[in-house]
Amino acid sequence: MTGDPLLPNNWHDDPWDRVTAVSEDSLESTPPEFGQLRGVTRTVAIVVSSSLLLLGCMGWWTARVLNPSGAPGAAVNFTVNDGDTISSVASRLKSAGIISNSTIFRWYVSTKGSVALTPGYYALQPKDNAGSIIETLSTPPDQTFISVTFPEGMTVDQMAQRLAEKMTFMKPEDFLAAANSLDTVSTLRPKSKTSLEGLLFPDTYQISGDDTESRVVTRLASMMERVARQVDLAAGAKARGFRPYEILIIASLIEREAKVATDRSKIAQVIYNRLAKKMKLEIDASVKYGQDPVMSWTDMKATDTPYNTYINPGLPPTPIANPGKASIQAALAPFGSPPASDPACTGLPADVKCEYLYYVLADEAGGHVFATTYEQHLLNVEKSKTAGLLP
Repeated sequence: MTGDPLLPNNWHDDPWDRVTAVSEDSLESTPPEFGQLRGVTRTVAIVVSSSLLLLGCMGWWTARVLNPSGAPGAAVNFTVNDGDTISSVASRLKSAGIISNSTIFRWYVSTKGSVALTPGYYALQPKDNAGSIIETLSTPPDQTFISVTFPEGMTVDQMAQRLAEKMTFMKPEDFLAAANSLDTVSTLRPKSKTSLEGLLFPDTYQISGDDTESRVVTRLASMMERVARQVDLAAGAKARGFRPYEILIIASLIEREAKVATDRSKIAQVIYNRLAKKMKLEIDASVKYGQDPVMSWTDMKATDTPYNTYINPGLPPTPIANPGKASIQAALAPFGSPPASDPACTGLPADVKCEYLYYVLADEAGGHVFATTYEQHLLNVEKSKTAGLLP
């Protein structure tokens, strides 16, 4: 018999009967409307994904612009002028290399509200984060300070350069003009002098963003007056038979010559002993003052200037540097007579008083050895040359 006995006589085979698997080839194509919908969905998905990716990249880039990688650079001075806006400031910050994108910076400021700009000078670090830059610009310049250190022994010229290095909006020539102006008051300056050389106290000062060169000079001069009162300069000078200004000249010589603290009072004693004996001071640092540094020592020593203590007797006409407190105290309290055990007292004739009259560099730390006689001094010089301490 043909056919399945379990099926009715009128049953016919259908292609969907007894399907055990569906092959891809057997599937008809998706209805057109389904294809169109799938295409739209795919496009939307791509657009959304691309947008999210773009937003992510933009967010990452914006964050990097506002928070640059690496450490910020050394602080530079930036001026906010009258009439400046965030837009003009952002543009100049970009030109100065402090920020990398002025548009992003302006946008960031707008998200934080407004920033009240006060004209003046600000210390900003290139490549610092935007928040720190805005915080600095939000602080009025009279509340913004930079520490400036003037080491002991600096001349007025060197102080002017140091200030301009730290406070770039200040000019060395304006500092020097103030330091040579009679309008700058110093009770320690004799009427016959104009320069404040030796009368500006070396120390660390907090200079504000709205300071001027004249105000800085006035502060340094005022501090020297204060130190003079602390050490009782007037009384100490009178006790030694000198004027306060002359003590400051001696202190400046000590400051430039002494390299170790223990030598200060001894060098002071040499100066007083030689002045008492009408000997020329022959102090190298004084000879070099105001001379062209490219000159040879031989030429400097042969040049007759008021500060050449190999040629001219007595003290130089002004201090040669600005001395610190320790050197001023040494000038007021010299060492005195050395003990009998001191090498300067060894082998002296019975009629020769042991006293410090000469000194020369003795070690790499800058210490000096002292002598009473010229013969002792020459021997000390030879030892220093042998040790490679002198040319």
